[in-house]
Amino acid sequence: MTTFRHPAWAAALILLAGPALAQDSAPRIAVMSAFQPEWVSLQADLEGAERQVINGSEFVTGRLGGKDVVLFLSGVSMVNAAMTTQLALDHFDISAIVFSGIAGGVDPALNIGDVVVSEQWGQYLETVLARETDGQFAIPSFMESPFPNYGMIFTREISVASDRGEPERHFWFPADAAMLETARAVAAETDLAECNTENACLSQPPQIHVGGNGVSGSAFLDNAGVRDWIFGTFQAQVVDMESAAVAQVAWSNQVPFIAFRSLSDLAGGGEGENEMGVFMSLAATNSAELVKRFLTALPAE
Repeated sequence: MTTFRHPAWAAALILLAGPALAQDSAPRIAVMSAFQPEWVSLQADLEGAERQVINGSEFVTGRLGGKDVVLFLSGVSMVNAAMTTQLALDHFDISAIVFSGIAGGVDPALNIGDVVVSEQWGQYLETVLARETDGQFAIPSFMESPFPNYGMIFTREISVASDRGEPERHFWFPADAAMLETARAVAAETDLAECNTENACLSQPPQIHVGGNGVSGSAFLDNAGVRDWIFGTFQAQVVDMESAAVAQVAWSNQVPFIAFRSLSDLAGGGEGENEMGVFMSLAATNSAELVKRFLTALPAE
């Protein structure tokens, strides 16, 4: 292989590569949001904000709740969330990941406005779309699914690599146990808002639920049948489009993770049109406010 050593070639390669991005060396908590409302609410209390753009994504460093943080938007969808999480881990010294966002409620016992802090997350749309024969769906004999199917949809576990050793097959990815305990303590002392800025109010005061299961997939869910399947199959309380992807990246990188998800809608379980358009801002604000209280209560390292 020929190696070019002429100075003109070296200069050209430097110009093509562009300026190197300096890594941030301060240990920080990554605080992620999927939508602008949470992003705006979190930045409102950020001290010493400094902004930088990495590969088109904006990252804002500073102090929030007495902790050094870096705020950024995940983007909507599993791929965007995984990509931005890994981007942050590659360019910042991330000590923990905290997600603030909205979600669809799938547990019939929960109501719009409630906030759920799940103890584990899975990807319900990591699937085989099965062949139908004589009105029955079946996956190939060399594949398996540990869950009951929904028609042609058979959910599968995935193989995930990390420094722990050989790749491991997983469906569930856990939230950090210590951070969950802090969330429980904060929840016991926190009241959530009941009305949005347009004075649209919830039918009952919102509650905070710490524990249980959450699932994620790259689909906006507004279907009562799929909602019932998710609740019955995965015993999930909430469904969203990002958290399980972030949980997987956090697990692979061995970084503590927790997600706060406020219910903006019932994922197709309501009587009329999807409720997200009415209650998204209220849900986003409640999630962000709870995250700020959580950061304040989080023990310093």
